[in-house]
Amino acid sequence: MTLIYSPAEDSFLLKKVLEKEIPQSFKKNKNITFLEIGVGSGIQLQVAKNFEIKNIQGADINKAAVKHCKQQGFNCIQSNLFSNIKNKFDIIVFNPPYLPKDKKEDEESKLATTGGKEGSEIINEFLIQAKNHLKKDGKIFLLISSLSENINWLNYKKKLVSEEKLFFEKLEVWELTI
Repeated sequence: MTLIYSPAEDSFLLKKVLEKEIPQSFKKNKNITFLEIGVGSGIQLQVAKNFEIKNIQGADINKAAVKHCKQQGFNCIQSNLFSNIKNKFDIIVFNPPYLPKDKKEDEESKLATTGGKEGSEIINEFLIQAKNHLKKDGKIFLLISSLSENINWLNYKKKLVSEEKLFFEKLEVWELTI
């Protein structure tokens, strides 16, 4: 059985940001479109549902995570980043695998935590693909770690909206716009 990423400090930090930013950014607009890439347990999808957002979609490369979120009633598909995503969205959320490759980590755990040799490879690919799926005034909320090296921000406008220092890293949530 494949592991589903359980909420941890990163998930809870992103959840806190969304709970603050969604009402501020979209002023009770229930017609916004919300996409989470890498749904894991579905914690961020639940935040969107709690704000009564009607158009919520999730995607994950992990079949078990997709099945888990479907069982919770969410529209969720299997997709490697945006490979099976067709639409554009007002909000795109991503808590990516962001740790640099660790030879000691097992293969199953790597799927949820390892972002490539430098920790930024999946993030960089996400940033390239996301531009084609973000509406004109849309926002991306992206969580990163101080352990991820060489993030290519392309020409996104970025604003640090939250950070949390842990004993071995600093987590940051960035709001990105085009």
